[in-house]
Amino acid sequence: MSGASDFLTKGIDLIQKAIDADTATRYEEAYKLYYNGLDYLMLALKYEKNQKLKELIKSKFTEYLSRAEQLKDFLEKQQLKSNAAELSASGGSTKAKKDGDDDDADTKKLRGALAGAILSEKPNVKWSDIAGLETAKDALKEAVILPVKFPQLFTGNRKPTLGILLYGPPGTGKSYLAKAVATEANSTFFSVSSSDLVSKWMGESERLVKQLFSMARENKPSIIFIDEVDALCGPRGEGESEALRRIKTELLVQMNGVGNDSQGVLVLGATNIPWQLDAAVRRRFERRIYIALPELEARKRMFELNIGEVPCECNQQDLRVLAEMTDGYSGHDIAVVVRDALMQPIRKIQQATHFKPVEEDGLEKLTPCSPGDEGAREMSWLDIGTDELKEPDLTIKDFIKAVKSNRPTVNAQDIENHTKFTNDFGQEGN
Repeated sequence: MSGASDFLTKGIDLIQKAIDADTATRYEEAYKLYYNGLDYLMLALKYEKNQKLKELIKSKFTEYLSRAEQLKDFLEKQQLKSNAAELSASGGSTKAKKDGDDDDADTKKLRGALAGAILSEKPNVKWSDIAGLETAKDALKEAVILPVKFPQLFTGNRKPTLGILLYGPPGTGKSYLAKAVATEANSTFFSVSSSDLVSKWMGESERLVKQLFSMARENKPSIIFIDEVDALCGPRGEGESEALRRIKTELLVQMNGVGNDSQGVLVLGATNIPWQLDAAVRRRFERRIYIALPELEARKRMFELNIGEVPCECNQQDLRVLAEMTDGYSGHDIAVVVRDALMQPIRKIQQATHFKPVEEDGLEKLTPCSPGDEGAREMSWLDIGTDELKEPDLTIKDFIKAVKSNRPTVNAQDIENHTKFTNDFGQEGN
């Protein structure tokens, strides 16, 4: 599957089958189909760029989630009736023990699910790998690194930040910043996706949230990174499902630290649509940092980082020209441009009708050339041995061609919405 439309098509197909099974009173089958269909609708929500279509998908998601919740309750009641009949037949003497065992088993199951959310291996993304975003990096260091390294600084009324929201257009580096935090912090790092909490653990999501915070407190200092937090914490309204309302309530309770010591647990949220967050959830994120589109110097640095060790003829002035050409591009957009440019030498090799001999490390090799070049030989890449090929160096022309064929993905309306939210509730992260 390649995009939102594929996920949406698959989701609609599964939901239709669920409705058919529901109508035919095959409730267990219908529940499983709703479950799988909602999984695909959540993926469609994640990748859909059209805001109107996104709202429509969210509305349908809420509608079918409510029905799936009703089916789950019904099936659980049916199971309880069946268990009660069995207990009655056996005298019911083991009921208390069985209930305790069930609770332990459920807790183990939830903790087992969360074990995969703990990053045991560091992602190897350093602060220096992130171009720009100095304010955001400083805020994260203040909240994560300093309290662990110098706990004596944070006593009395001086306490580290417990909630940080990273927001901005898609592709600006929010998740990448989280990876840097996971790499640089000497803390337990939990990484969860809202879509996983909602769709994969339907009916148990609020218990999963409670267990997540419980495990984070047991493993302090710790960081809980919640990607797409808006999917869990949208604004209250008539269309909101009971399931999402319960999850949001539990998240608010846990972030508030009611009855628990939350010192040493940082909640790091990321969203592309911060204006969709419930106001109470927004307040729990004490610092709300705008991860904006990169500025000129940051874009120049991004070209350097993405080119890496690939042979390239571009000098610093060429990179500045490219940075100036890509005003309005996100970090992800620039990565796409560089990947396209990196393929240009390969395309030259494929399309070349002539190659000429060049010397590399004392050996004669063949590189693509024009038919009129001195020493040009008419041949294709198929006629060249594996060790005889000299890859053409990347040039500024390759990058200019890539820039012209890859347009920015963030539109003016996105920027306007984020700027307004920043003016009202946030702070700049650059």
